[in-house]
Amino acid sequence: MAGAPKSVLLGLAARLESGAIDSRRLVEQALTAIAASDPAIFTLVAAERARREAAASDARRAAGRTLGPLDGLPIAWKDLFDFAGLVTTAGSRALADAPPAKADAPVVAALAAAGMAAVGRTNMTEFAYSGIGLNPHFGTPLNPYGSTPRVPGGSSSGSAVAVARGLTPVAIGTDTSGSVRVPAAFNGVVGYKSSAGRYPMEGVFPLSRTLDTLGVFARSVADAILIDKAMRGAAPVLAPPAPIQGLRLIVPTTIVLDDCEPEVLANFEASLAALAAAGAVIERRPFPIFDEIGALHKRFGLIVAHEAYALHRERIAGPAAAVMDRRVVKRLAAAKALDPSALPALLEARRALVKRAAATCGGALVTYPTVAHVAPAIARLDNDDEVFAQVNMKTLRNTMLGNMLDWCGVSLPNGFGADAMPTGLLLSGRPGEDDRLLAAALAVEETVAAAARAPD
Repeated sequence: MAGAPKSVLLGLAARLESGAIDSRRLVEQALTAIAASDPAIFTLVAAERARREAAASDARRAAGRTLGPLDGLPIAWKDLFDFAGLVTTAGSRALADAPPAKADAPVVAALAAAGMAAVGRTNMTEFAYSGIGLNPHFGTPLNPYGSTPRVPGGSSSGSAVAVARGLTPVAIGTDTSGSVRVPAAFNGVVGYKSSAGRYPMEGVFPLSRTLDTLGVFARSVADAILIDKAMRGAAPVLAPPAPIQGLRLIVPTTIVLDDCEPEVLANFEASLAALAAAGAVIERRPFPIFDEIGALHKRFGLIVAHEAYALHRERIAGPAAAVMDRRVVKRLAAAKALDPSALPALLEARRALVKRAAATCGGALVTYPTVAHVAPAIARLDNDDEVFAQVNMKTLRNTMLGNMLDWCGVSLPNGFGADAMPTGLLLSGRPGEDDRLLAAALAVEETVAAAARAPD
């Protein structure tokens, strides 16, 4: 890799400003590309809406009153976000007859207010309940890399693939256990997961109200920053990156490096060496809080399992179960064995861990491989539910630790592994330190990309 990609959004904004292209043509190009691409990437193509929003943008530009650099640019949304007047299906056939949304989700409305044109909603694991990305209802979006069909990662599968294939410059997903960072790593794009509470969650179909967060898929950290600002109603402008010199990075030696594929570890070490050469301070040390998280899960179960079962209990006990993904039904039903009274103790233990982990990190960021392996082949997982369950848990192992500690995170592409599949480096920051994390990611992105091993 020759270096980090420049801002796609600002490049398109410059073309709009110069008159080299208008928003209607840009949106038509996106719609044409979507129609010609893998039909499993989108569950809904909102052509009428996108054309209407593009025409409004062009009218504003002609009148000399644009809404900023995002005005007129296309964007895609995971199939969990409400669009006014449309049913939110959450990647499931079971919600086909649900009432349509009365309004856009607030974050959808925020980017519409910035002038962006929503071209549609992207495919996902049904009800967001796996890190693999298979979907038997709408099809599984194919990873654009590899010599055989590979999984896209989940649950925000379509959003990651849409950006990786260049169908839209950015897309929005959700992350409960890794559902932005995992598919970002598998598809070789940037994936930013926010701290909890950074954005309003109304109008977003839930999985775990405790752990659910939102995030951005983009080709560069700069683009993720621009979208993050606009989603919060702020002006989409870039601040200078943080200096790499003196940046402290903790590399945990507990759990997250275990059983990683050789190329994943090699790429991670190459990234660390490049960052150290640029002046970052690398601190390798045990992180026993990760072991404590594992012990909590063994004793009480996972928070997402408790909360997802409570949300879907009646659904999987009724006729809807027959039209749902068998793997999702099985995983939801397994939580029936959990003691509901254990959830308050689990949540209280988590609050204590969040505070201790923040104190342990101090002013440092934490870094390790986003996923221990590259995207696996689809056939192997689709044909064996036991293998699927095992690989799903390993896929989510590293990222779910950050959700338990309410860390914000950015997955950066850092090379290629087996079968020329992308790998990712994860940078994580303490709760609420999203701006600091993004500034650091903006600084290290080019160094990591320049050190990345090219595919064989």
